[in-house]
Amino acid sequence: MGVDRTGEEDEHPAHSVTLRAFYLDRTEVTNAAYAECVSAHACPRNDVHIASRSHAGTDAEFGRPNQPVNGVMWSDAHAYCAFRGKRLPREAEFERAVRDDDGRRYPWGNEPPTPERTAFGRALSMNPGHGTTDDVGSHPTGKGPYGHDDLAGNLWEWMEDEYDPFAYTRDTASDGKPGTCAQIMTAQDKLRAEGKQGFTGSNPIPRECEHVLRGGAFNYDGPGLRSSNRVHHPGHYRLVMAGLRCAKDVEAAKPADSDSDQGNIPPDSSIR
Repeated sequence: MGVDRTGEEDEHPAHSVTLRAFYLDRTEVTNAAYAECVSAHACPRNDVHIASRSHAGTDAEFGRPNQPVNGVMWSDAHAYCAFRGKRLPREAEFERAVRDDDGRRYPWGNEPPTPERTAFGRALSMNPGHGTTDDVGSHPTGKGPYGHDDLAGNLWEWMEDEYDPFAYTRDTASDGKPGTCAQIMTAQDKLRAEGKQGFTGSNPIPRECEHVLRGGAFNYDGPGLRSSNRVHHPGHYRLVMAGLRCAKDVEAAKPADSDSDQGNIPPDSSIR
């Protein structure tokens, strides 16, 4: 997990992580699927006007049933996965699903992103020709090593983990776990005191315990879709470029859970 040279400092160093087996949804959660949770009164309604509020296009351009749902807070994403008897993926699990054993840079390999492989590099604006998301699973040549769609591009995806800039150098790094919120706050204060704004990427050094997003989005550039890239935002943010997919422990899954919308990631997986 992580890298030694490229990327931001919070992606360093490369290190081995051991995970238990888990399931990961093959696709991002769609508008239609999320609407079922809302109808069951188990999820808050997503912000269906997030595109127009963000000056990213018309709301209808992001509202097709099979487009990935956006405009959801971290708690909304958490509630949806619980509704399905699942949970949000951990940051290490997501990177495992992307990189397999060969440490690839992107889900499909080391070749740079192309429009055939994923939705990326599209303008975030109201101008003619601006970008939007694609229906989930629209890029079969961009599948990951276990058959998952859209692990890079389309939408950023909320992770279970709080964002810890020092996660990869803590004693818990080999388990893929961040520090506690108190430890994270201390780390962020240290970075601010040392003037290391760029350590956590282009977003400001947080002043609260934010959550990780992974995978890149339709408006992101190609290099930003790299498998090790870590983005963070406050959990109460609703973003036009952020959605979710769910995970599940293998031990918690019934045989019927192993259906076509999940990919089984092998057990005791070392990520490097």
